[in-house]
Amino acid sequence: MTSSTTWDPALYLRFDDHRSRPFHDLLARVGASAPRRVVDLGCGPGHLTALLSARWPDAEVVALDSSAEMVTAARERGVVAEQADVADWMPSPDTDVVITNAVLQWVPTHRQLLPRWVDALPSGAWFAMQVPGNLGAPTHALIRELAGETPWRGRIDLRGEIAVAEPDEYAELLAGANAEVDVWETTYLHRLTGADPVLEWISGTALRPVRDALGDDYATFRSVLAPRLRDAYPARPDGTTWLPFRRIFAVARKR
Repeated sequence: MTSSTTWDPALYLRFDDHRSRPFHDLLARVGASAPRRVVDLGCGPGHLTALLSARWPDAEVVALDSSAEMVTAARERGVVAEQADVADWMPSPDTDVVITNAVLQWVPTHRQLLPRWVDALPSGAWFAMQVPGNLGAPTHALIRELAGETPWRGRIDLRGEIAVAEPDEYAELLAGANAEVDVWETTYLHRLTGADPVLEWISGTALRPVRDALGDDYATFRSVLAPRLRDAYPARPDGTTWLPFRRIFAVARKR
């Protein structure tokens, strides 16, 4: 994850069940049997890194994240994690599996990094990635819309829809690096409950740069955003709010 803004591990984990499911779906498509070194690239609070150790108990599992807060949270879970910027990372010659889950949308140069990483992997190595494909959804479009209004205009640096590529572009990038490629997308329908559940959902991710940019004015921004999100994602009579969440997956095996 990027180091320019701060992360709140507890807030991020509030919807752990929903956020973890794509990791399980991604990991299930990696066919490595006895890797030497497995890298969790952008490990966050480390709550999923243990799944890699359980899957490959004889491998050296390496976890890294650019956020000091996330690395601390991972270490508190017993994960051997190091602080490093994903954009500066390169695989070592014995790296047989790389997993990067919901990270690359924060790395503007990741399209250039993907073929470079796969080129550096040994023959037979696996690279697996997952990114959100919802940057054009109301959750993000409404944030950008509000950020462009007075008094917020010019104060917040936000990602646009092009921060993430479409599946076919990832397929071309990875196939061009001499890899067998499996690319797909899934739209999960998350059942949320409680007061302003969509606002709470995005508070740990999409609103993170807003919080850091606005400081004391962040609460006011949230209060203006809340009714717009309620209109975009209305609650059912039973209190349920359904949140569609598109995810893009790619798994590549180096030839």
